[in-house]
Amino acid sequence: MQKFIQAMEKINYWSIILLPFSVAISPGVSSIVISFMGVSFLIEKLIKKEKLVIVSLPVIIFGIFMAIGAVSFFNSVDAGDSLKGMFKLLKFFMIFLICSQNIKGRKHFEKIAISTACAISLIGLDALWQLYSGRDFIRGNSLQGAIGLARATASFPGCNAMGIYLTALTPLIAGLALFSSQVKNKIFFSLAALIGSVGVYLSLSRGAGLGLFVGIIFLCIVKKSKLIIASLVLLLVAYSFVMPKNIKEWAKSVNFNPMILLTCQTRISIYQNTMNMISQHPFIGVGVNTFSKNYGKYKRADVEAVTKTPDTIYAHNSFLQMAGEMGLLGLGVFLVFLFFVFKSAWQGFKKNTDPFLKAFSISVFASIFAYLINGLTETSLYHSRLVIIFWFLIGLGLALGKISNRNLEI
Repeated sequence: MQKFIQAMEKINYWSIILLPFSVAISPGVSSIVISFMGVSFLIEKLIKKEKLVIVSLPVIIFGIFMAIGAVSFFNSVDAGDSLKGMFKLLKFFMIFLICSQNIKGRKHFEKIAISTACAISLIGLDALWQLYSGRDFIRGNSLQGAIGLARATASFPGCNAMGIYLTALTPLIAGLALFSSQVKNKIFFSLAALIGSVGVYLSLSRGAGLGLFVGIIFLCIVKKSKLIIASLVLLLVAYSFVMPKNIKEWAKSVNFNPMILLTCQTRISIYQNTMNMISQHPFIGVGVNTFSKNYGKYKRADVEAVTKTPDTIYAHNSFLQMAGEMGLLGLGVFLVFLFFVFKSAWQGFKKNTDPFLKAFSISVFASIFAYLINGLTETSLYHSRLVIIFWFLIGLGLALGKISNRNLEI
């Protein structure tokens, strides 16, 4: 029996390590890894007769968040879809719970870092190959395009999806490179972060680019790296002069409107219609996981006169979609949950004496922040494949906040 328990522990240990890499390959592979992670966790806890959930404030708050999702059923137009939404929330809970409870110390974090660095390097190189050959080498996806420019997708279904993935994980690796004192680690993580950043650029995703830039600037501010900050700002200014002609002409065609430059007119219309949905159901929303089915009923005639939008669509803003589905109450509880996650990661940065864990803590903080910045222009919290990375990062942040120095070398 002891050997069986050890086998379950090893499966869970390596499932956590491989999770970010599995998402880079395909939804099927990530589903298999999550299944192994969940089943091994449950079996281990049942055999050891241990509590499945260690109650903490973030866990309680997420429980309240799920309760609001259940209450939103009262306004749901499709109970079946809302039930699926609740199962999704349960899946997210499982991911961050397992990561926060079962990460085994510094060596575990080191392997997670290597896996993540390899994953973003793979996607960045795949994007470069796709740009060269026309197809990515993982799944055979073709290039996409906009305003006459090619946009890489790598193994993901769309260029913005690839941007979300890389923006979520590149700041983590960039932070480890920035804070590392070991030359070999600095070189390895710097190279991986550079490849990931190139991948974000090849996606031509404005939200992803903004999230990555803000995340890395945040890390540089914490590190007090004035030279890197100045270099990044200078690079941004210089790019305005050397950017492709197609981008310059497009920017000119929209009169350099900052909102349109960051999103597009169609998304602005979607935001306005979503605000109408929220205004009519401000407390508990229209029902968890039913935004798309409800959207058409809340389109405003004056907004549609400017730009027509489909009757079924996502909000392209994670926070607006959450407020639409679960009301301002649900969004508010989610923001409180995020506050405690950020607090946990910050405590990991401040209280851990181990340099690697300090670096990992602030890097996870930056990655979650970058993901949420990107979520202002994408429905990244509702992408079934990519949202796994978000909840994985949440689990890392919570684990780092409570890890103690006595188990660093386990």
